Amino acid sequence: QEHLEESGGGSVQAGGTLRLSCKTSAKIFTTNCMGWFRQVPGKEREGVAAIYTGDGTTYYGAPVKGRFAISQDNAKNTIYLQMNSLKPEDTALYYCAAEAVLFFEGGRMACPGILAGLGGPDEYNAWGQGTQVTVSS
Repeated sequence: QEHLEESGGGSVQAGGTLRLSCKTSAKIFTTNCMGWFRQVPGKEREGVAAIYTGDGTTYYGAPVKGRFAISQDNAKNTIYLQMNSLKPEDTALYYCAAEAVLFFEGGRMACPGILAGLGGPDEYNAWGQGTQVTVSS
């Protein structure tokens, strides 16, 4: 299994910021979907954001749109998740995912697992160990 190196989790107060990083190999990074998912105990894994590294197109889940930003550094084979205006409901274990192709359905196209009706987490073949984000009120 390909290695995904996550970092950047932690504890902050509501309204604070955190930045997550996910580094991988050039083989995995190049022209692929990479993304962030989160999970709390007892709930399904939720898509947060994804990026198509081929051209930098980004996709966001509704709960984080306008607050989070996903980006890539091609020289470092790394993606980032800048999380601003954090809320207690953002508390979760955040996973980096990679090795997925663009998902096509009903004339729409996106990295899978983020937008409703366009695939799920199972479309990704590589996963990190997870990094905890805790937001206190």
